[in-house]
Amino acid sequence: MVQTRLGAKLRRLRVEQKLTQAQMAQRLEISPTYLNLLEHNQRPVTASVLLKLAQRFAVDISLFNQDDEPRLLSDVMEALSDPLFDVHGIKAAEVKDMITVSPAIGRAILTLYHAARGAHARPEEQTGPRNIDTTNDLSTIAAGMPSEEVSDFVQANNNYFHSLELAAEALWKDHELSLEHLYEGLVRTLATRFAVDVALLPADVMGDTLREYRPLQRQLRISEMLPLSSRVFQLACQISLLGWGDELTALAARGKFTTGESDPLARTALANYFAAAVMMPYARFLEAAQNTRHDLDVLQHRFGASFEQVCHRLTTLRRPNSEGIPFHLIRVDVAGNISKRFSGSGIHIARFGAACPRWNVYDAFATPGMLRVQVSQTPDGSTYFCVAKAISPIGRQTRFHPYGGRITRLAIGLGCPLSLARDIVYADGLNLDDPKIITPIGVSCRICERTNCPERAMPSRNYRLKIDENRRGLSAYSYP
Repeated sequence: MVQTRLGAKLRRLRVEQKLTQAQMAQRLEISPTYLNLLEHNQRPVTASVLLKLAQRFAVDISLFNQDDEPRLLSDVMEALSDPLFDVHGIKAAEVKDMITVSPAIGRAILTLYHAARGAHARPEEQTGPRNIDTTNDLSTIAAGMPSEEVSDFVQANNNYFHSLELAAEALWKDHELSLEHLYEGLVRTLATRFAVDVALLPADVMGDTLREYRPLQRQLRISEMLPLSSRVFQLACQISLLGWGDELTALAARGKFTTGESDPLARTALANYFAAAVMMPYARFLEAAQNTRHDLDVLQHRFGASFEQVCHRLTTLRRPNSEGIPFHLIRVDVAGNISKRFSGSGIHIARFGAACPRWNVYDAFATPGMLRVQVSQTPDGSTYFCVAKAISPIGRQTRFHPYGGRITRLAIGLGCPLSLARDIVYADGLNLDDPKIITPIGVSCRICERTNCPERAMPSRNYRLKIDENRRGLSAYSYP
């Protein structure tokens, strides 16, 4: 039985339909008293009620996704945690009430904040003086940039694009591809279907370019610096652009982006999605993931993919009636910048700055190449099982120089609800019922409710800061 507490959404639907509680209750074949209890979250909305909503009001019950509002609340609270709003004394409870009654207003606030931060990031485009002090802004990354719009687009589609999955499956069938010889098969496909030759060229010729397609010469140039997994990925990317360009454009158009740069960036993201679907075919990869209990090392070798490619593919297994574990994924650099994020597990990932420093994705930098395991809990009581690993992305290494130079590292975090951890091999040997193994985490310091965190980097906007110079606790910031 489906039991979800979606009273606010039910009430909004009734108001939009201009119905009284008695009128709506009659159409749902329930009593007005019961409807009133549903609207005030005193009773769960059952599967039978959802079915009647779909039948009587022609609504898509997927719109009643109970995860929408918590994520929107987190995003709005993070935006309002900007020091710019400190003088207004906004409380989390007030924001929650607003989101519950009118999520559209919450999304409008995010839109305005995105636009404002985008303007602050482009001072050369402003014609007048800037009177707003942004010295203490959460991040120099402007929300509302194309990368943010595309990330939201992927999240809105649950990181699953059915038409691209079908296209990848058709490619396999039409050209009789195989995992053992996928690189050769894709080279042959480019030649026979698109009349494109593949040239593997030396590093001194390609420079910092990893893939380049030259349409006049009908030539795809690939750098020798790429390992086989990345070469296959780049071949599949180019095939999607050549063979399914119209589909990529149509999918990107659904994003209704506000900046011109977002459309080509979305097309690139979708081409990457297609490439992963080609390298790791849906049904075969899902079966392998389940049979190996999500052993990332085995999946890498079986499908000839990198660690990041496998982790990202696991987040896309959302096909109806054939779903995998709902994973979240985060990619960060050593400075804490988040360059990739997707939340399929329901966890809230920071949008405007670094995530909580207690996440194991940051610990991974201390042990490059080693998988870190963590059981974590957010302030709302939700618990997650997460693994993380620091990697050196191909094409991003800085060559060693005796007077400087460095190795670029990123860290990948992959996690799921703790209730599903027993389906993951890395949970073996852990007593998942032991509260002592749980690490308390948050979204970011500015909106975290934990007052005694020893790793707090800045004060929380949820409490009035009180400094006692004669007392020092775990954090430099204390509260009454």
